[in-house]
Amino acid sequence: MSTLKFTLLLGCCCLLALTSYAQKKNINYRYQIHRSASKIKIDGLLDEAGWQAADTTTDFAMVLPMDTSRTNVRTTVRMTYDDDNLYISAVCYQPTSGYMVESLKRDFNFGKNDNFIFFLDPFDARTDGFSFGANAAGAQWDGTMYEGSKVDLSWDNKWYSVVKNYPDRYVFEAAIPFKTIRYKKGIREWGVNFSRNDLKTTEKSAWAPVPRQFPTASLAYTGTIVWDEAPPVANSNISVIPYALAGVTKDYTNHTGTDWRKDVGGDVKIGLTSSLNLDLTVNPDFSQVDVDQQVINLNRYELFFPEKRQFFLENGDLFANFGYADIRPFFSRRIGLNAPIRAGGRMTGKINKNWRVGVMDVQTGQSGAGNLPAQNFGIVTLQRRVFSRSNIGIMFVNKDGTGSAPNPGNTSPAYNRNLGVEYNLASSNNLWTGKLLGLKSFTPGVKGHDYVQAAHLQYLSKYWTLYLQQQYVGRNYNAEVGYVPRNGYNKLNPLLLHNFFPKSGAVLSHGVQLSSNYFFDEHYKRTDNESILSYIVTFRNRSVLTFSGLDTYVKLLRPFDPTNTGKPMLPVGFENHWNTGDVQYASKPQSLFTYLGEVSYGGYYDDGTRLALIGQIGYRFQPFVNLSLNLAFNDLHLPQPYGRNKFWLIGPRADVTFTNTLYFTTYVQYNEQANNMNINTRLQWRYKPASDFFIVYGDNSIPSPFMAKNRQLVIKWTYWWNI
Repeated sequence: MSTLKFTLLLGCCCLLALTSYAQKKNINYRYQIHRSASKIKIDGLLDEAGWQAADTTTDFAMVLPMDTSRTNVRTTVRMTYDDDNLYISAVCYQPTSGYMVESLKRDFNFGKNDNFIFFLDPFDARTDGFSFGANAAGAQWDGTMYEGSKVDLSWDNKWYSVVKNYPDRYVFEAAIPFKTIRYKKGIREWGVNFSRNDLKTTEKSAWAPVPRQFPTASLAYTGTIVWDEAPPVANSNISVIPYALAGVTKDYTNHTGTDWRKDVGGDVKIGLTSSLNLDLTVNPDFSQVDVDQQVINLNRYELFFPEKRQFFLENGDLFANFGYADIRPFFSRRIGLNAPIRAGGRMTGKINKNWRVGVMDVQTGQSGAGNLPAQNFGIVTLQRRVFSRSNIGIMFVNKDGTGSAPNPGNTSPAYNRNLGVEYNLASSNNLWTGKLLGLKSFTPGVKGHDYVQAAHLQYLSKYWTLYLQQQYVGRNYNAEVGYVPRNGYNKLNPLLLHNFFPKSGAVLSHGVQLSSNYFFDEHYKRTDNESILSYIVTFRNRSVLTFSGLDTYVKLLRPFDPTNTGKPMLPVGFENHWNTGDVQYASKPQSLFTYLGEVSYGGYYDDGTRLALIGQIGYRFQPFVNLSLNLAFNDLHLPQPYGRNKFWLIGPRADVTFTNTLYFTTYVQYNEQANNMNINTRLQWRYKPASDFFIVYGDNSIPSPFMAKNRQLVIKWTYWWNI
């Protein structure tokens, strides 16, 4: 069957799976919100008259361990508002005193903390929104929501909260300024759900019931806030965010002098409407205050590292999630990688319930080091909601040279453009999801085989998961501002999972999973495949044990060093086939001491063998200190000229949270394969909401014999000023 016919068939299945205009699942869960009769002070006491008059909801449904009953731990939620803020409080009762948290660090790991979180869908579109909450020690959580249930925790804005602890409960109280969230004037019904995670009882619960196979963040299962009058709209919504930075860098490898850096600049956020935002920037700061986690790379293709620079993260899903994880027409880390960014602007948000828009333009300067001319990057994306929760998206990406290269001989194309269309399926009950994708690139002098077509369909129930994905990427497809690690292939990826649920005993669920990745060339001749058969056991205490067997076949399409250390290459056409056994165990998250261990052993390239050991160890002195250690060991036995190769990756980390506004983090990474030792130390003081002071120290060195590569010290100040 041709790629086009397969894509069309999968697309027809997507349409057949769709339940058009289906009614909202939890439509009967309605919370009546009223204007506060008094001023609310955020102190965790809940003694104001406004709270006493607010409606109360307390009957939560259990999601985990099972979703067939009401929760055993009680949670009481109230909401109210005034002209400036939306207020929410939650009283989270506990069977015993004390709580379980990792630390006071912001945007904590949901599964490793007692917490209360709520999800807001101001357009009641069940596709995107906002999330706010805190753990039992008071650490804040906030993010924007996309694709129906995912939360982007990189989003940051102004809001206020306090958590107070008592022997039998903790109390969460928060004020969310209306300027912080995006909503449409006049809409009086918003989607909402409240979520509670209690590690001592291993219960996860939600106000509006959510099936256990979905996260409580699933917007398909929200209830409804019913406002007694239209929510207030701010007359002006302008934020000015200046920054100042000073730093010093020393490069010992190239024997350059000390580089002193002094920068000032800032951003302006302008609320064009209550749901549409304009971001402007002058001399933006894209310095990293977090470092990428290193990995041992035994892969034939480029690794993907997520974007962490603040400018690209606002409504980032509109740009970054178009396509698939291995087919991205736009990947922001391509911008500014080798050339300084001079300025940028973005307009993002919702026009109404059905339309989302994103427009971005970034100008880089000339780079002598990379011999690159000044370049302009323009991206336009538009998303239209269709049926109950699905959408159609369009994206155009344009890269243009706006100057000449510093030195002659630069051969990079004058421009590169990508045009894409995708249809994202999401049924009203979230059981069926899928995608249809088409992309076309435009590069000077290139014609033919320069397009992408892909699709997938998934059925996800409590007992069954069925998944099938197809991809075709032409050999001439070119996304210079994207992430596409390989070209000229067809791919098939089926997955089947079945779960069993014992009625009693230590095991909560167990099931078998079979998945495969088959790659073919453009003529459907097999090039490589990997099939994995797993048995997964989940215990009632939330620990997980997994047994897996892997079957791998590879036919090299380009020369490859299986050690990735600069040794001779295996030739094109070299065929390899091997099997691997793997066992993994992850301990229960509620313990102060947590661990994960994984052992795999089997064949490898060129009739070799590979032993891989992976470990993660953590201990917390709650709520102030969280210690962790990541370990990875690979032992490769290969014929000459490779011989035996052993690679250690060791990454200890210490997070010290003195308060929920003062954090200290030290992260050390030793990568034997790269012969590099990296140290990243950061002190962050959030002296006001969304305003920070950073001191960051970074060091890269050759561990043996010890030799410094480069060192840097950066001091950065930011301030968020609402006009």
